[in-house]
Amino acid sequence: MGKRIILHGVCYEGVVPPMSMTGTEDLSKTVNELLDSPGGVLLLDIKTHLRKRFRLLAFIFGAVFVACFPLTSTFISWLIAEHRLPADVNIIVITPVEFILLQVKLAAYCAAFAVVSIMMVEGAWRGSKNPALTMRLAELKASAPKPTRASVGTLIAIIVLGGLGISYAWNLLTPMLLEYLTNDAQSAGLSTEWRLSSYVGFIANLAVASAVGFQAPVATLLVLRLKVVSREDVRGYRRHIWFTAFVLGAFLSPPDPLSLFLVAMPVIILFEVALVVDAITRRNTD
Repeated sequence: MGKRIILHGVCYEGVVPPMSMTGTEDLSKTVNELLDSPGGVLLLDIKTHLRKRFRLLAFIFGAVFVACFPLTSTFISWLIAEHRLPADVNIIVITPVEFILLQVKLAAYCAAFAVVSIMMVEGAWRGSKNPALTMRLAELKASAPKPTRASVGTLIAIIVLGGLGISYAWNLLTPMLLEYLTNDAQSAGLSTEWRLSSYVGFIANLAVASAVGFQAPVATLLVLRLKVVSREDVRGYRRHIWFTAFVLGAFLSPPDPLSLFLVAMPVIILFEVALVVDAITRRNTD
Protein backbone atom coordinates (compact mmCIF):
# COMPACT_ATOMS: atom_id res chain seq x y z
CA MET A 1 0.00 0.00 0.00
CA GLY A 2 1.13 3.53 -0.72
CA LYS A 3 1.88 6.01 1.98
CA ARG A 4 -1.19 7.89 3.16
CA ILE A 5 -0.84 11.65 3.75
CA ILE A 6 -3.59 13.93 4.98
CA LEU A 7 -3.10 17.62 4.14
CA HIS A 8 -5.72 20.36 4.70
CA GLY A 9 -8.40 17.69 5.14
CA VAL A 10 -7.56 15.95 1.84
CA CYS A 11 -6.19 12.40 1.85
CA TYR A 12 -3.34 11.63 -0.56
CA GLU A 13 -2.50 7.94 -0.93
CA GLY A 14 0.38 6.81 -3.08
CA VAL A 15 0.77 10.27 -4.62
CA VAL A 16 2.73 13.37 -3.79
CA PRO A 17 0.51 16.20 -2.47
CA PRO A 18 0.51 19.43 -4.44
CA MET A 19 3.15 21.22 -2.36
CA SER A 20 3.62 23.98 -4.94
CA MET A 21 -0.03 25.00 -4.56
CA THR A 22 0.29 24.91 -0.78
CA GLY A 23 3.45 27.01 -0.92
CA THR A 24 1.69 29.58 -3.10
CA GLU A 25 -1.24 29.77 -0.70
CA ASP A 26 1.10 30.22 2.27
CA LEU A 27 3.02 32.94 0.45
CA SER A 28 -0.21 34.72 -0.47
CA LYS A 29 -1.40 34.49 3.12
CA THR A 30 1.89 35.90 4.41
CA VAL A 31 1.78 38.80 1.95
CA ASN A 32 -1.81 39.60 2.95
CA GLU A 33 -0.85 39.54 6.63
CA LEU A 34 2.02 41.92 5.95
CA LEU A 35 -0.24 44.27 4.00
CA ASP A 36 -2.80 44.22 6.82
CA SER A 37 -0.15 45.03 9.44
CA PRO A 38 0.44 48.66 10.51
CA GLY A 39 3.67 48.72 8.50
CA GLY A 40 1.90 47.45 5.39
CA VAL A 41 -0.94 49.92 5.81
CA LEU A 42 1.63 52.71 6.18
CA LEU A 43 3.35 51.69 2.93
CA LEU A 44 0.01 51.59 1.12
CA ASP A 45 -0.84 55.05 2.49
CA ILE A 46 2.49 56.39 1.22
CA LYS A 47 1.92 54.80 -2.19
CA THR A 48 -1.60 56.24 -2.43
CA HIS A 49 -0.43 59.67 -1.32
CA LEU A 50 2.42 59.74 -3.87
CA ARG A 51 -0.02 58.77 -6.63
CA LYS A 52 -2.31 61.65 -5.66
CA ARG A 53 0.59 64.08 -5.42
CA PHE A 54 2.43 62.93 -8.56
CA ARG A 55 0.99 65.60 -10.84
CA LEU A 56 1.56 68.34 -8.28
CA LEU A 57 5.15 67.22 -7.62
CA ALA A 58 5.80 66.95 -11.37
CA PHE A 59 4.42 70.47 -11.82
CA ILE A 60 6.64 71.81 -9.02
CA PHE A 61 9.66 70.05 -10.52
CA GLY A 62 8.94 71.53 -13.94
CA ALA A 63 8.26 75.02 -12.57
CA VAL A 64 11.48 75.12 -10.53
CA PHE A 65 13.42 73.68 -13.48
CA VAL A 66 12.10 76.34 -15.86
CA ALA A 67 12.77 79.09 -13.31
CA CYS A 68 16.33 77.95 -12.56
CA PHE A 69 17.46 77.07 -16.07
CA PRO A 70 18.08 80.68 -17.24
CA LEU A 71 19.95 81.39 -13.99
CA THR A 72 22.40 78.54 -14.51
CA SER A 73 24.15 80.43 -17.31
CA THR A 74 24.78 83.37 -14.99
CA PHE A 75 25.95 81.04 -12.23
CA ILE A 76 28.41 79.25 -14.52
CA SER A 77 29.75 82.56 -15.84
CA TRP A 78 30.24 83.74 -12.26
CA LEU A 79 31.97 80.46 -11.37
CA ILE A 80 34.49 80.65 -14.22
CA ALA A 81 35.23 84.37 -13.90
CA GLU A 82 38.87 85.13 -14.66
CA HIS A 83 39.71 86.37 -11.17
CA ARG A 84 38.54 83.03 -9.70
CA LEU A 85 40.88 80.94 -11.85
CA PRO A 86 44.61 80.45 -11.39
CA ALA A 87 46.93 82.18 -13.85
CA ASP A 88 47.11 80.78 -17.39
CA VAL A 89 44.09 78.50 -16.92
CA ASN A 90 41.42 78.21 -19.61
CA ILE A 91 38.01 76.58 -19.23
CA ILE A 92 36.94 74.68 -22.35
CA VAL A 93 34.07 72.53 -23.60
CA ILE A 94 34.91 69.49 -25.69
CA THR A 95 31.45 68.70 -27.06
CA PRO A 96 28.84 71.02 -28.63
CA VAL A 97 26.22 70.14 -26.00
CA GLU A 98 28.41 70.10 -22.89
CA PHE A 99 27.41 73.58 -21.74
CA ILE A 100 23.66 73.07 -22.17
CA LEU A 101 23.82 69.62 -20.57
CA LEU A 102 25.52 71.18 -17.55
CA GLN A 103 22.74 73.77 -17.41
CA VAL A 104 20.13 71.00 -17.52
CA LYS A 105 21.91 69.09 -14.75
CA LEU A 106 22.15 72.12 -12.45
CA ALA A 107 18.50 73.08 -13.01
CA ALA A 108 17.42 69.48 -12.42
CA TYR A 109 19.36 69.37 -9.14
CA CYS A 110 17.59 72.53 -7.96
CA ALA A 111 14.18 71.14 -8.96
CA ALA A 112 14.86 67.79 -7.29
CA PHE A 113 15.98 69.55 -4.11
CA ALA A 114 12.75 71.56 -4.05
CA VAL A 115 10.59 68.46 -4.56
CA VAL A 116 12.42 66.42 -1.92
CA SER A 117 12.21 69.29 0.57
CA ILE A 118 8.46 69.61 0.04
CA MET A 119 7.98 65.85 0.38
CA MET A 120 9.98 65.76 3.62
CA VAL A 121 8.07 68.66 5.17
CA GLU A 122 4.69 67.27 4.12
CA GLY A 123 5.70 63.76 5.21
CA ALA A 124 6.67 64.99 8.67
CA TRP A 125 3.43 66.97 9.00
CA ARG A 126 1.12 64.22 7.78
CA GLY A 127 3.08 61.44 9.47
CA SER A 128 2.38 62.88 12.91
CA LYS A 129 -1.36 62.47 12.21
CA ASN A 130 -1.25 59.09 10.45
CA PRO A 131 -2.91 56.32 12.53
CA ALA A 132 -0.93 53.58 10.76
CA LEU A 133 2.35 55.24 11.76
CA THR A 134 1.09 55.60 15.34
CA MET A 135 0.23 51.89 15.45
CA ARG A 136 3.60 50.94 13.95
CA LEU A 137 5.46 53.02 16.52
CA ALA A 138 3.36 51.40 19.25
CA GLU A 139 4.44 47.98 17.98
CA LEU A 140 8.06 49.09 18.22
CA LYS A 141 7.41 50.61 21.67
CA ALA A 142 8.52 53.99 20.38
CA SER A 143 6.93 57.38 20.05
CA ALA A 144 7.01 60.00 17.33
CA PRO A 145 9.65 62.67 17.92
CA LYS A 146 8.27 66.00 19.05
CA PRO A 147 9.85 69.40 18.44
CA THR A 148 12.04 70.26 21.42
CA ARG A 149 14.78 72.75 22.12
CA ALA A 150 17.34 70.00 21.54
CA SER A 151 15.91 68.94 18.17
CA VAL A 152 15.58 72.54 16.96
CA GLY A 153 19.13 73.26 18.15
CA THR A 154 20.39 70.17 16.31
CA LEU A 155 18.70 71.27 13.08
CA ILE A 156 20.16 74.77 13.38
CA ALA A 157 23.61 73.31 14.10
CA ILE A 158 23.41 71.10 10.99
CA ILE A 159 22.52 74.09 8.79
CA VAL A 160 25.17 76.37 10.31
CA LEU A 161 27.94 73.75 10.16
CA GLY A 162 27.00 72.88 6.58
CA GLY A 163 27.26 76.54 5.63
CA LEU A 164 30.62 76.85 7.39
CA GLY A 165 31.86 73.77 5.53
CA ILE A 166 30.85 75.20 2.16
CA SER A 167 32.45 78.54 3.06
CA TYR A 168 35.66 76.77 4.10
CA ALA A 169 35.75 74.81 0.84
CA TRP A 170 35.08 77.87 -1.32
CA ASN A 171 37.30 80.45 0.40
CA LEU A 172 40.29 78.32 1.43
CA LEU A 173 40.28 74.74 0.18
CA THR A 174 39.28 75.21 -3.47
CA PRO A 175 41.66 78.10 -4.28
CA MET A 176 44.55 76.28 -2.61
CA LEU A 177 43.93 73.01 -4.44
CA LEU A 178 43.38 74.68 -7.82
CA GLU A 179 46.59 76.66 -7.43
CA TYR A 180 48.51 73.53 -6.49
CA LEU A 181 47.13 71.50 -9.39
CA THR A 182 47.84 74.32 -11.83
CA ASN A 183 51.45 74.79 -10.69
CA ASP A 184 52.01 71.03 -10.74
CA ALA A 185 50.77 70.72 -14.34
CA GLN A 186 52.60 73.82 -15.57
CA SER A 187 55.88 72.70 -13.97
CA ALA A 188 55.62 69.56 -16.11
CA GLY A 189 55.28 71.68 -19.26
CA LEU A 190 51.56 71.02 -19.72
CA SER A 191 48.96 73.54 -20.83
CA THR A 192 46.24 74.02 -18.22
CA GLU A 193 42.92 73.75 -20.02
CA TRP A 194 40.16 72.35 -17.85
CA ARG A 195 36.90 70.87 -19.02
CA LEU A 196 33.90 72.90 -17.86
CA SER A 197 31.88 70.01 -16.43
CA SER A 198 34.93 68.59 -14.62
CA TYR A 199 35.78 71.98 -13.12
CA VAL A 200 32.25 72.53 -11.81
CA GLY A 201 32.06 68.95 -10.55
CA PHE A 202 35.40 69.32 -8.74
CA ILE A 203 34.19 72.41 -6.88
CA ALA A 204 30.82 70.84 -6.09
CA ASN A 205 32.44 67.67 -4.72
CA LEU A 206 34.72 69.67 -2.42
CA ALA A 207 31.78 71.75 -1.19
CA VAL A 208 29.63 68.70 -0.47
CA ALA A 209 32.51 66.83 1.19
CA SER A 210 33.29 69.81 3.42
CA ALA A 211 29.63 70.32 4.32
CA VAL A 212 29.37 66.65 5.31
CA GLY A 213 32.72 66.63 7.13
CA PHE A 214 31.72 69.65 9.20
CA GLN A 215 28.82 67.60 10.61
CA ALA A 216 31.34 65.66 12.73
CA PRO A 217 30.38 67.38 16.03
CA VAL A 218 26.66 66.84 15.45
CA ALA A 219 27.18 63.16 14.61
CA THR A 220 29.49 62.68 17.60
CA LEU A 221 27.12 64.32 20.09
CA LEU A 222 24.09 62.43 18.75
CA VAL A 223 25.91 59.10 19.00
CA LEU A 224 26.93 59.87 22.58
CA ARG A 225 23.60 61.32 23.75
CA LEU A 226 21.55 58.52 22.20
CA LYS A 227 23.93 56.05 23.88
CA VAL A 228 24.68 54.23 20.64
CA VAL A 229 28.23 53.94 21.93
CA SER A 230 29.75 55.05 25.20
CA ARG A 231 32.14 57.92 25.62
CA GLU A 232 34.85 55.45 26.62
CA ASP A 233 34.39 53.51 23.37
CA VAL A 234 34.66 56.69 21.31
CA ARG A 235 37.82 57.71 23.12
CA GLY A 236 39.19 54.20 22.68
CA TYR A 237 38.65 54.37 18.91
CA ARG A 238 40.06 57.90 18.64
CA ARG A 239 43.10 56.71 16.67
CA HIS A 240 40.87 54.90 14.19
CA ILE A 241 38.69 58.00 13.74
CA TRP A 242 41.74 60.16 13.13
CA PHE A 243 43.11 57.65 10.65
CA THR A 244 39.78 57.53 8.81
CA ALA A 245 39.75 61.33 8.56
CA PHE A 246 43.22 61.35 7.01
CA VAL A 247 42.29 58.55 4.60
CA LEU A 248 39.27 60.54 3.43
CA GLY A 249 41.49 63.60 3.18
CA ALA A 250 43.91 61.68 0.97
CA PHE A 251 41.07 60.86 -1.44
CA LEU A 252 39.87 64.46 -1.54
CA SER A 253 43.19 66.28 -1.84
CA PRO A 254 46.38 66.22 -3.92
CA PRO A 255 49.20 64.03 -2.57
CA ASP A 256 51.04 66.67 -0.58
CA PRO A 257 51.14 67.07 3.23
CA LEU A 258 49.63 70.58 3.28
CA SER A 259 46.54 69.61 1.29
CA LEU A 260 46.02 66.48 3.35
CA PHE A 261 46.33 68.52 6.54
CA LEU A 262 43.84 71.17 5.39
CA VAL A 263 41.23 68.58 4.42
CA ALA A 264 41.50 66.22 7.40
CA MET A 265 42.26 68.55 10.30
CA PRO A 266 38.90 70.43 10.39
CA VAL A 267 37.08 67.12 10.80
CA ILE A 268 39.44 66.01 13.59
CA ILE A 269 39.28 69.38 15.36
CA LEU A 270 35.48 69.44 15.25
CA PHE A 271 35.37 65.86 16.52
CA GLU A 272 37.58 66.79 19.50
CA VAL A 273 35.49 69.92 20.15
CA ALA A 274 32.38 67.73 20.29
CA LEU A 275 34.01 65.51 22.93
CA VAL A 276 34.89 68.58 25.02
CA VAL A 277 31.36 69.98 24.70
CA ASP A 278 29.90 66.61 25.71
CA ALA A 279 32.16 66.41 28.76
CA ILE A 280 31.27 69.96 29.89
CA THR A 281 27.52 69.55 29.43
CA ARG A 282 27.51 66.19 31.20
CA ARG A 283 29.41 67.69 34.12
CA ASN A 284 26.93 70.56 34.40
CA THR A 285 24.01 68.13 34.22
CA ASP A 286 25.45 65.94 36.94
